[in-house]
Amino acid sequence: MSPQPQAAVGAPLSRVDGRLKVTGKALYAAEHPQARTASRGGTPTSDGAAHAVIVNASIGRGRITSIDTGAAEAHPGVLRVIHHGNAPKLPYRDNSGSNNPPGRRLRVFQDDRVLFHGQPVAVVIATTLEAAQHGASLVKVGYEAEQPSTDLHEADADEPTNYARGDAEAALGSAAVRLDLTYRTARNHHNPMEPHATIARWNGDKLTVWDKTQWVVGTQTELAAVFGLETDAVRVISPFVGGGFGTALRCWPHVAVAALAARETKRPVKLVLSRKQMYLGTGFRPSYAYRLRLGSDRRGRLTAAVHELEAETSSYEKFTESILAAGQMLYSTPDVSQAYRTVPLDLPTPLYMRGPGFQTASFVIESAMDELAHKIGIDPIELRRRNEPNEDEATNLPFSTRRLRECYAVGAREFGWDRRDPEPRSTREGDWLIGRGMAAGVYDTARMPAQARARLDADGTAVVDAAATDMGPGTYTSQTQVAADALGLSMGTITSRLGDSLFPPTPPHGGSMTMASVGSAVLDACNQVRRQAIHLAVQDRESPLYGVPADDVVVRNGRLHRKSDPARGETYQRLLSRNDRTHLEADGSFAPPSGPERHSFYGYNATFAEVAVDADLGLVRVRRMLGVYDAGRIISPKLADSQALGGMVGGIGTALLEHTVTDHRDGRIVNANLADYLVPVNADIPDLKAIYLDGEDREADPLGVKGLGELVMIGVAPAIANAVFNATGRRIRELPITAEALL
Repeated sequence: MSPQPQAAVGAPLSRVDGRLKVTGKALYAAEHPQARTASRGGTPTSDGAAHAVIVNASIGRGRITSIDTGAAEAHPGVLRVIHHGNAPKLPYRDNSGSNNPPGRRLRVFQDDRVLFHGQPVAVVIATTLEAAQHGASLVKVGYEAEQPSTDLHEADADEPTNYARGDAEAALGSAAVRLDLTYRTARNHHNPMEPHATIARWNGDKLTVWDKTQWVVGTQTELAAVFGLETDAVRVISPFVGGGFGTALRCWPHVAVAALAARETKRPVKLVLSRKQMYLGTGFRPSYAYRLRLGSDRRGRLTAAVHELEAETSSYEKFTESILAAGQMLYSTPDVSQAYRTVPLDLPTPLYMRGPGFQTASFVIESAMDELAHKIGIDPIELRRRNEPNEDEATNLPFSTRRLRECYAVGAREFGWDRRDPEPRSTREGDWLIGRGMAAGVYDTARMPAQARARLDADGTAVVDAAATDMGPGTYTSQTQVAADALGLSMGTITSRLGDSLFPPTPPHGGSMTMASVGSAVLDACNQVRRQAIHLAVQDRESPLYGVPADDVVVRNGRLHRKSDPARGETYQRLLSRNDRTHLEADGSFAPPSGPERHSFYGYNATFAEVAVDADLGLVRVRRMLGVYDAGRIISPKLADSQALGGMVGGIGTALLEHTVTDHRDGRIVNANLADYLVPVNADIPDLKAIYLDGEDREADPLGVKGLGELVMIGVAPAIANAVFNATGRRIRELPITAEALL
């Protein structure tokens, strides 16, 4: 078939769902109006969903010795209080298909054990939210408390996950230049705008949930496992997600609590977590203690790297993330060893947060590279150029694309890197010390099997379905762009439907894999439909295209025509009407090639930052930032900018503000709110700019995309930390960078 004209892909189009969002017509998890038809005395009534509020444990570890629900149950409007003493035993079948880490997942209301502060110990269901909230405050829980272990630096670690090539210790011992550095990063919480929320409704043994989730298939399989159901007995609906950053990548216990409450009360139940409860069991980026020892020759060529790191996990599940990859492949290093230990603590289980693993690793590695450059006396960009690998030294595979050198060159030119004074504390504007720093970033190009369905109707419009959700990156728009070009239709004639487990299955909406995986499946489905139409036309004696080679037919604006003779053609509507077809339909799919990978797939960036530091107060202000990205084909420049600028904002938060604080006496999070857990606001955000290298990666997927959402946050924190050093001469190795650390 002839290649289709590309009118939508690559165009800076506005979001197709934008009007729905700004007018309040886009329904999020807690907003779906669900009603139950009941009968009282023979008179039909319509009862809205009941409301559920969770009661959280007030100790960090121990056992429940008593639960007094009398006052709560006597409160007007309260329907039921469920806890481990009266809850039915649930099957909780093993389920490896829903992002559950290894271990025994938390089984709410199944025993009297308390594993962490804030664990759900009861749920109050009432006719109104206010009644449920007050009822929850009336539940009295007695405990046999134990001392929780919540301090990463005071607990014992598990056996390590190791990686080695060469003899890193020997190479380090003989290195001309050596660094021995230890970094610490704070625990971060996702804090999306939309809180976690679930509405659950049973119809016999069939369960439907409207949930905030980044993976409807994962939630579906987990609920089926918890309640001992067949997978197709559970339907999960999540068309719009108000931000996720990873927190909704697994089915958390509150979702099962909502479903249990609905089953026990025999009515729909709505459960919405409070902002405080968002800190008590819906994941977080774990804190790390990370020691890095580097060796190089006197020209800065790396000879050895030894990584020793410890990270938080829960006592009941072992969470790990891809924190080792960057240290294995970002720079050419003959001898590398890594030891990655998790430390079981009395905490809820961590979960992937934007740029998981790579974000933390980049702060450590890129800060160390800046320190090495300063010690040797060469430019930080030049040091990185001298250590560019020819292949992925961890796998010995060629890179599908790797354009970091170009990222450096473009970034340095556009940022004005040549105006940077390498001498720390040498540039000043009044009371402000000015500094400039940069860092490289890398994130793997993830792809997973995905399916999609496309239908072309006789009126010339089309519908595209996939189970993937849209947490804000613009999935509705980008999938519509791909479909529009593949079908030869305008954007306005296509409806993309997402977020329903009845639609073709897709992988998690995270890890920057949606465009590569789901987008490629949409492309396949739409290509099949277009080919069906072309074959129908060239075989139809009444068609102007009868007898034309199929390879010579393209479609523009819903009209099929001969590529070499555009006047010869007809519309989809005319073709389908004449052939008595109501529609054409096809299921598309994508899967990475089976067998060993033939290439190493990553996206890359170079991030540049300028900061001002108050010389007397230690306050840090980011003044401007530039990111240059080797991210393959950009489907929508407008959506890409939204992702890139948002990633920079998130990186500013990680570098300067975000820090979950735990009282180690009882495991309580002391800043579980947005007044005390600081995130960037408009006043914190300066001039941000993103540049995308023109290109594509056809080795990765048919669309040539690499993924962008994770990559854009990686490298921001070290670029800021390196700029702070350039401004002040103080090397800060702990995040967030605080005024206290600079005084």
